[in-house]
Amino acid sequence: QIFKYYWIAMIFGLTFGVKLMEIGEEGAQNTYASFSQTVPDIEHIIEDEHNHEQALLGMLQEERLRYVGAVALGLNDALVELTGTLAGLSFALQNTRLVAVVGLITGIAASFSMGASAYLSTKAEPNGKNALKSSLYTGIAYIVTVAFLILPFLLIFNYIISLLISLGVAIIIIWLFNFYISVARDLPFKKRFFEMAGLSLGVAAVSFVIGYLVRRFLGVEV
Repeated sequence: QIFKYYWIAMIFGLTFGVKLMEIGEEGAQNTYASFSQTVPDIEHIIEDEHNHEQALLGMLQEERLRYVGAVALGLNDALVELTGTLAGLSFALQNTRLVAVVGLITGIAASFSMGASAYLSTKAEPNGKNALKSSLYTGIAYIVTVAFLILPFLLIFNYIISLLISLGVAIIIIWLFNFYISVARDLPFKKRFFEMAGLSLGVAAVSFVIGYLVRRFLGVEV
C-alpha cells in the first residue's frame, strides 16, 4: 500500500494521493461506527480523524492544482475541436493518412493558438498566476490530447475503425481527467464526465454529417 500510494503521489501529485487514501478511509470509519454502542468514545475518534485529515489537506498547496483550469481548457478544447475535425475529415477524405496529416497540422496550429489565448487571458486577470506557465499547461495539454487522438489514424488503415478507436480514446481521456479532478478538487464526477463526453461526441456526430454532405455535394474524391 505504501509503495502504491507513494508512486500515485509522485505521478499525480500529493493532494490527489492523500485524497485517494482518504476515500479508502471511509471503510475504516464505517467499521468504527459499528462499535458506537460498545465503545462510548468512538464518535470522538471518528471526528478527530476527520478533522486531522482536513487539516492536513488544508496545508497542501500544489502548483499543478493552481493551473488545473489551464489544463482543462486545453484538454476540453482539443477533445471537442479535434474529435469533430477527425470525424468530418474521415468521411470527407476516407483516407487515414490524409486525415492524420490534416488533423496533426490543425492540432499543432490550434495548440499554439490556445496557448497564446491562455497567456493573454491570464495576463489580463490579477489572479496571481504566471501567464507563461498557464499558457504552457494549456498548450501541452492540447498537443498531448491531439497526439493520442490522431495515433489510431497512423496505425490503422480503415478510417471507420480509426475514428471509432479515436472516439474511444477521447472517452478514456475524459474519464481519467474527470476522475482526477473529482478526487483532487472534491467535485462531482458523473455530471462533469457526461457533460464533457456528450459535448465531444455531439460535435463529432455533427461534423461527421458535415463531412458526408461536403463529400456528396462538392464531389470531393481523394
